[in-house]
Amino acid sequence: MSTVVKAKMNTIMDRAEDPNETLDYSYQKQLELLQNVKRGVAEVTTSKKRLELQRAKLSQKMDQLESQAREAVKSDREDLARKALERKSAIIVQAQSLDQQIAELEEEQAKLEAAERRLSAKVESFRVKKETIKAQYSAAEAQVKVTESLTGISEEMADVGLAVQRSEEKIETMKARSFALDELVEKGILEEFSGGDDVERELAEVRARDRIESDLARLKSEEGR
Repeated sequence: MSTVVKAKMNTIMDRAEDPNETLDYSYQKQLELLQNVKRGVAEVTTSKKRLELQRAKLSQKMDQLESQAREAVKSDREDLARKALERKSAIIVQAQSLDQQIAELEEEQAKLEAAERRLSAKVESFRVKKETIKAQYSAAEAQVKVTESLTGISEEMADVGLAVQRSEEKIETMKARSFALDELVEKGILEEFSGGDDVERELAEVRARDRIESDLARLKSEEGR
C-alpha cells in the first residue's frame, strides 16, 4: 500500500510541476513585464508630444501678440501695445515651464527605452535557454525511462531523481524570473513641479515688467515713435 500511495503521489506531483509548463509560465510573465515597460515608453512619449503641441500653440500666440503690439504702436495706442506685451510676458513664463517639462520627459523616455532594450535582450536570451532546457529535460526523461526498463531501477530511485531535477528546474525558473524584475529598478520617476516662494514670484513679476518695458521701447524705436 505504501508503494502504491507513493506512486500515485509522484504521478500527481509530476503533472502539477511539469518543468515545461513552469518554464513557459516564467517566460510569459517576463513578456508581460516587457509589455509593461513598452507601455510606459508609449505613455511618456504621448505625454511629451502633448506638451510639445501645447508649446507650439504658445509660440503662435506669442507671435500674434507681438504683431498686435507692433500694430498698436503704429496706431499710437501705447495702452493696447502694453496690454499685448503683458499677455505675451505671461505666455513666455508658461512656455518656459513647458520647455522644462518636455526636457524631463525626454530624459525619462530615454531611460525607459534603454531599459526596454536591455529587458528585451534578456527575455530573448531566456527564451533560447528555456527551449534548450526543455529539450534537455525531454531527452533526460526519455533516457531515464529507457535506462529504467533496461536496468530495472526501482520506483523509489526514479522518484528521487525526478525530485532533484524538479528542484533544479525551480531554481533556474526563479533566476529567470528575476531578470525582468531587475530592469524595473532602474526606471526613473518624474519629479513633480513645485512653485517658488514669495520672493521668487515677486522677482518674476519684476522681470516680466522689465521685459514688457523693453519690448515696448523696442517697438517704439522700430516704428520711429
